[in-house]
Amino acid sequence: MTLRITIPENPSEADREAVIAPLRAYNISRAGDPRIRPVAILLTDEQGERVGGLWGRCAYDWLFIELLAVPETHRGQNHGTALMHEAERIARANDCVGLWLDTYEFQARGFYEKLGFELFGTLDDHPIGHKRFFLRKPL
Repeated sequence: MTLRITIPENPSEADREAVIAPLRAYNISRAGDPRIRPVAILLTDEQGERVGGLWGRCAYDWLFIELLAVPETHRGQNHGTALMHEAERIARANDCVGLWLDTYEFQARGFYEKLGFELFGTLDDHPIGHKRFFLRKPL
């Protein structure tokens, strides 16, 4: 069978699945089932509207925190800390050995370090003129 490269104008979820399916199969053959579990911890207002929170996933014994957002008008009220403590509780309940995340230098590196996260990698010029930091917290 001959393969060729194609580049879709508007990549779809089916396109993503075409890439991830063989990768998933390979990873499982080498490292076992990652036991992927999505994690959502939401902040809701008085009307029950979702206004922010934390999004991540447990996989291969680590909880990856992909997104953390607290509305600017509610920052400084420990909502971010509460979200992170809840993520750590979920990680422990799922037998994770740690949590990891990434953040830009103009975001919240210091916040995460105050919570016990340590730097394990830096990507310079992402975006250009800035750095992206990768942090972890072993449990």
